[in-house]
Amino acid sequence: MVLIYVKWLVFLFVVAIGIGLTAAAIRRRVSYIGLGLAGTKPTEQARRTMRAIGQTFGQGKLWKDPRSGFMHAVMFYGFLHLQVGALDLIWKGLTGHSLPLPAHHVFIVAQEWTVLMVLAAVLFAVYRRYVERLPRLKRGWKPSIVLFFIGGLMVTVIGTMTFDYALEAMNGVGGPNGSISAGIASAIVMPLSVGAHAELWLTVGYELFWWLHLLILFSFLIYVPQSKHFHLITAPINLWLKRPEEETGKLKMINLEDEEAESFGVGAIEQFERKQLLDLYACVECGRCTNVCPASHTGKLLSPMHLISKLRDHLTEKGAAVTSTNPWVPSLAAPGSLPFHRMAEEGEQQAGGAFDEPAALQRFQSGMQGTMAKQQERWQRNMPDGRQQSAQSIELIGDVITEEELWACTTCRNCEDQCPVGNEHVDKIVDMRRYLVLTQGKMPVDGQRALQNIERQGNPWGISRNDRFKWAAEWTKETGITVPTVKERPDFEVLLFVGAMGSYDMRTQHVTKALIRLFHAADVAFAVLGNEERSSGDTARRMGNEFLFQQMCAENIATFHKYGVRRIVTACPHTYHTLKKEYPDFGLDSEVQVYHHTEWLYQLWQAGRIRFIHPVHESVAWHDSCYLARYNGIIDVPRELLRAVPELTVLELERSGANAMCCGAGGGQMWMEETSGTRVNVARVEQALQVQPSVIGSACPYCLAMMEDGVKAKERSDVRSADIAELLVKSVCGT
Repeated sequence: MVLIYVKWLVFLFVVAIGIGLTAAAIRRRVSYIGLGLAGTKPTEQARRTMRAIGQTFGQGKLWKDPRSGFMHAVMFYGFLHLQVGALDLIWKGLTGHSLPLPAHHVFIVAQEWTVLMVLAAVLFAVYRRYVERLPRLKRGWKPSIVLFFIGGLMVTVIGTMTFDYALEAMNGVGGPNGSISAGIASAIVMPLSVGAHAELWLTVGYELFWWLHLLILFSFLIYVPQSKHFHLITAPINLWLKRPEEETGKLKMINLEDEEAESFGVGAIEQFERKQLLDLYACVECGRCTNVCPASHTGKLLSPMHLISKLRDHLTEKGAAVTSTNPWVPSLAAPGSLPFHRMAEEGEQQAGGAFDEPAALQRFQSGMQGTMAKQQERWQRNMPDGRQQSAQSIELIGDVITEEELWACTTCRNCEDQCPVGNEHVDKIVDMRRYLVLTQGKMPVDGQRALQNIERQGNPWGISRNDRFKWAAEWTKETGITVPTVKERPDFEVLLFVGAMGSYDMRTQHVTKALIRLFHAADVAFAVLGNEERSSGDTARRMGNEFLFQQMCAENIATFHKYGVRRIVTACPHTYHTLKKEYPDFGLDSEVQVYHHTEWLYQLWQAGRIRFIHPVHESVAWHDSCYLARYNGIIDVPRELLRAVPELTVLELERSGANAMCCGAGGGQMWMEETSGTRVNVARVEQALQVQPSVIGSACPYCLAMMEDGVKAKERSDVRSADIAELLVKSVCGT
C-alpha cells in the first residue's frame, strides 16, 4: 500500500513539473510574439474556423507530396488515437484497472497496430532524411530528436503492455486475440522469466517501461514549444489567422502621412505584426518552401525556410533579452548569456547521392544544395575579436537577414503556396525591403535606376512619357487599324490598360497589337489612355518604394475617375493583381471590374464574339505566370482557350499551374541583373524544352521576355516564345 502512495506522489510530481515547464515555455514564446504590432482584427471567424479545422484534420498541403502526406497523416492520427491509449495505460499503472472504454479489447488491439504504423512512419522519416537524403531536409541530431521521442514512446507502449500481459498470464488471464504484446509476452518474455522470482522480474520490467513512457511523454511535451514542433499548437492558430484566398498576395498599406512614425517598413523584429511573428513559431522546417524557390534552386543565397528559421531564432533571443527571461525551460544558461543560435544544425546539411532525374533538374537540386550550404556557413554572429554579440545589438537586416537574400526574391509566392502551416514569406521580405528603401535609402543600383526612370518618365527605361502612345500612331499609319483614346471614344466599353511593356517594349508591342486585333474582331468598344497612362506601380511596390507606388496609384485612380472607367483589361498579370486587389485600398471604386486579357478573351469566346477558325500547327509548352496562376488562381482559362484552337497542342510542364516555377522577373527582378548562380529564366526554359515544344506560351509580358531570352541563351532557333493573344489571333484572323 505504501508503494502505491509513493507511486502516486512521484507521478503527481512528474505531471506537475512537466505541465509547469511546458506552460512556462509556451508563456514565454507567447510573450515574444506579443512584442510585435497588433495588426488588424480577423473577420469572418466562422469561415476561418472551418478552414483551420479542414486543413488541420485533412492535412491540407502536406498532400502535395503524397508520400510525406501519408507519413504525416499516420503520425497525426496515430497520436490522436494513442493519447487515449496513453491515458488508459497510465491509469492502469496507477490503479491496476483499465479505463471503462467500450470494446476495450478491440481498442487495445487497434492501439497496438497503430503503434506499429507510427513506428513504420518514423522509419520512413529516417529513410527520407538519411538514406534518400532529400535536399530540402536538414540532418543532424536536432532535426532527428523528435524521431527518438516518437520511437521511444511507441517502444515503451509495447514494452509496458507486453509485461502487463505476461503478469496477467501468470494469473491465468490471456491477452485479447490479435494482440501483438500478448504474442510477444507468450513467445519471449514468459519463457525468459521462469523461476522463483519470475513475478518480481516481470513487475520490474512493467514498472521500468511504464515510467519510461511517462518520462518520455512529458519530456516530449516540454520540448515541443521550444522546437519546430511548436507547430502542433501554433499551426492551427496560424491557419485560422491566415488571410482569405481573395486577399492572396495583397500587400498591406503603409500610412506614409503618419507624422509620429520614425521609420517605414521593418528594420527590427518587433516591427513585424504579431501574425507575422506567429508564422515563425508555426514553421515546421520541412523545406517545402526552399524546395520550390526559384532563387534557392538556382544557387542564390535566399532560402525561405532559413529566412523564417533565422527570424524565429532572432525573435527568441531578442524576446528573451527584452522580457528578461530565459528562452529555454528548464534553464540551460543564465539569462543574457545565451549564445546567438546557429541556424545550421550539427552534422552535414547538404544532400548527397545521385537521383534518377534529367540533367537540368539535377543542376537545380545542386543549386539548392549550394544555397543550403551557404546558409549553414553564414548563420553565426560573433564579434571580430570573438566576443558574442548581444541579441539587442544585432541588426535584423545585415546580421540576421542579408540584403542579398532580400533582393534575390522574385515574390513568386511558391513558398507560401507549398507551406502546410500557412506561413507568408513574401510580405516579410517586402516589409524589410521597404525599410531599406524608405528609411535607409538603400537599393541595388540597377533597381534604383529603374525606379528613378518610373518616377521621372513613368517607365523603367526612362523613355519620354510623351512617347507612350507613339507605337499606336505608327501602327495606324502602317495598317489603318485604329487605337482610340478615351478622349476620342468617351462611350468606350472597356479600358485597355497597355502598361509600360506593351507601350515601350518592341516585342511586347506585338502582344498589344494582337489583343487589339482580337478586340476589333469581336467588335469591342475599347479605348486606351494614351500618354495619360501611368505605371501601375507594381514594380515600385514590390521593390519596397511604397511612396512611389502610392503616387502612381493616386494618379491612375484619378484618371480612371475622370473618364468614368468601369472595366479594365490588361495583358500584364502584375498590373492585373495590383489594380484588382490593391488599388481598392487607395480609393478605386469597388464597382470597377478588372480583367486579365485571358479572362476577357475567354468571355468573348464563350459569347461567340470571337471564333477559332484557322488551324495553328504548334505544340505549346504552357508556362503559368506566378501572378496569374498562384496569386489569382487563373489556370484553366488560358488552357481552355488554347485547346479550342484547331491543330494546336498544349503541353504541360512538370511544374505547372499553381506549382509552376517563376520566370525570374517578378519582384523587380526584371530590372536587376542576377549576379550569382544559374539564371532563373534559363532554368525555366530548360524545363520547358524537356517536353519538346515548338512554342513556349505565356500570358505575361515579363514571362514572354524572360522565356525569349532563355531560348536565345540555349541557342534553340527551333523554339520561339509567344503570348496567348498572338496564338489566338492567328486562329481568329488567319495571320
